Amino acid sequence: MVLSVFPIPSTLKTCRFDLFQSLGSDLARSGLVPKTGDVVVVSSKYVSNAQGRTVDLHGVQPSAKAGEMASRFKMSPTIAEVVLRESDAIFGGIPGFVITSSDYIMAPNAGIDKSNAKKGTVILYPSDPYEVAEQIRRKFLLSCHVRLGIIIADSRLMPARAGTVGVAIACAGIEPVSDLRGNNDLYGNPLKVTMQAVADDLASIANLKMGEGAEAVPAALIRDSGAKLTHRRISEREMAIPHDQCVYVRGLGTMRRIGF
Repeated sequence: MVLSVFPIPSTLKTCRFDLFQSLGSDLARSGLVPKTGDVVVVSSKYVSNAQGRTVDLHGVQPSAKAGEMASRFKMSPTIAEVVLRESDAIFGGIPGFVITSSDYIMAPNAGIDKSNAKKGTVILYPSDPYEVAEQIRRKFLLSCHVRLGIIIADSRLMPARAGTVGVAIACAGIEPVSDLRGNNDLYGNPLKVTMQAVADDLASIANLKMGEGAEAVPAALIRDSGAKLTHRRISEREMAIPHDQCVYVRGLGTMRRIGF
């Protein structure tokens, strides 16, 4: 099998829309017919736009905590307020950015983004992304009679690397992680900690075709990936580990949780 990636272009949406219906139309317009075993990767911003998860910054009233954080990290107080609202924890930061965690996703500024948004607004992460992925999977199964993997993906900076890669913030229909512990390497040495992040790998592959700017390609179809299909619901805890087990968080001794 040779893995293939097919970009799925769309049109600019300026208000809420039916995500599944839009994906179906985009696939048809691209001449793509999903097959069992395919994986459809959808941009998290596309999902957020479908849900209306945008914030007009002119209507945001910064709190005292937001003002304190804005001063400390040289941020706009309104951006700081939105970050606070969207975060479960804040670990530290640099001017303009704070490292946050929200629903087991660690990201700068809680994943809020000004790119591909109207001036004066920001896009938030989707609400209940695992539920969204599961609903899309089921609708494809019921309407097209195909078993698909669905990944909701974002782009992310990697530590000490230039540029962004794709990362899965939710998935359905495929096993997101392949546990290789207990297997042997080429020399017969037992693998003790190795787990392959299948959903993240596929998100990054798709991200290369979806782009980062004005491409208007919010989704991609991956064929013959070899990903293992499943009917079970995927938990948000399966693709994440506790912060105190993350080598980057533990290794950076100066990174400490801040009491915001």
